[in-house]
Amino acid sequence: MPCKTVEELEVILEEAKSYTKEGKVADYIPALSKANPDNLSIAVIYPNGTCYSAGCIKEKITLQSISKVLTLALALMESGEDTVFQKVGYEPTGDPFNSIVKLEMSNPSKPLNPMINAGALAVTSMIKGGSVEERFDNIIEFVKKLAGNEDIGYSEEVAKSEYETSHLNRALCHFMKQHGIINEDVEELLDLYTKQCAIEVNCLDLARIGIIFAMDGVEPGTNKRIMPAHVARICKTFMVTCGMYNASGEFAVRVGIPAKSGVSGGILGAVPNRFGIGISGPALDDKGNSVAGLKLLEILAKKYSLSMF
Repeated sequence: MPCKTVEELEVILEEAKSYTKEGKVADYIPALSKANPDNLSIAVIYPNGTCYSAGCIKEKITLQSISKVLTLALALMESGEDTVFQKVGYEPTGDPFNSIVKLEMSNPSKPLNPMINAGALAVTSMIKGGSVEERFDNIIEFVKKLAGNEDIGYSEEVAKSEYETSHLNRALCHFMKQHGIINEDVEELLDLYTKQCAIEVNCLDLARIGIIFAMDGVEPGTNKRIMPAHVARICKTFMVTCGMYNASGEFAVRVGIPAKSGVSGGILGAVPNRFGIGISGPALDDKGNSVAGLKLLEILAKKYSLSMF
């Protein structure tokens, strides 16, 4: 069993922490530029509920792109696989997460997968509710349920900052509206999407979410089913093929677990039938992934044979 003691995990964390100097925090979203690039923390949760951690795991980060896998799960539960995949595809792109290139070249013009921005916006447009407020409540209540934490909220500052600088996402939305992928008001969709990205969690929340995916939708300890097994498996598949932006192939080789990153420096990991992992490390590499977080997972994967492959 990996990381039997907190001290053992702290040693691994300190080894990975030296890599923070190789990255920098996201500065294209002004509110995220305030993060401390030297921070690094991890939580690991087992199926029996045992948790090990290192670093300041209670420090909050925003979900950012990690929210994409959660809204995908919710949309699949609400609308079904056939409806969701009429609007988004299954395939990796190899392009940056905010690229419009493949969207313009595809026929029909639908996003290639739900983990790029265009695909995530299309998925968020499917979330049910009569208003932006109702739909956001739907999303955040689902996140609370997954994390087992009723205190989860969102950062109005980050949401506002992202909304005001969402020029590329606006372009993606208008393109998709032109081609019938989305039908709603673009500004309302961006309002909802930026709020979903600004939901605040900590490493423990991410690890709790990770163990539910790892256990195919079942909550540890209670054996309560939070999501259907096939939904959890679809999400984990996308986490493997597309979860780490256009570094997903390298991550599959070096680490080999389902994982989803966000530009706040968060990483959600799900080692099937073994444990959930939550990582926070705001210093990013040039692909938008936590540079020290990736190293931390690489060390853990080698030391404890975590790879699925």
